[in-house]
Amino acid sequence: MSDSTNKTREDWYDECVALQQDGELAQAVSELKRLIEAHPDYGLARLALAVFAQQKGDEELALESMQKACELEQDDPFYFTAFSALAIKCGSRELAEEALWKAQEARMAAQMKKMSELRKKELADREERDARRIASRKENGVDVDEDDEAEDAGTSNGASS
Repeated sequence: MSDSTNKTREDWYDECVALQQDGELAQAVSELKRLIEAHPDYGLARLALAVFAQQKGDEELALESMQKACELEQDDPFYFTAFSALAIKCGSRELAEEALWKAQEARMAAQMKKMSELRKKELADREERDARRIASRKENGVDVDEDDEAEDAGTSNGASS
């Protein structure tokens, strides 16, 4: 393993995965522990440690590492899905079911956030369109009264359809 001080955490992670793929599971686990010590907030390294620890037969370390990875990446349903699969391999159906629920919650939260962002963009676009329309009417000498502006404001705020 090369000197860990002059490489990115991603390069270090890739080296750990290469060790595991080369059959050096114990060394891969050891290096992942060092990587996590240097970068405690690196969820992907914790996930890899969980998987490799389970392969090595250390289910306690596997579940502990996966739990921490999920805490770090709580908005990403992938981590909870991986936790569920790992928990099943470790014989913990209860943890597996809980992780699946959390994965579903994370998926729903992501969908709600995306819908909210789309709605905000839609409202901003409508406000911009209405403002351009009023400005155009004013430039063309069309009489724009307060009712027109209030109607446009009400429409852009979702007060009418």
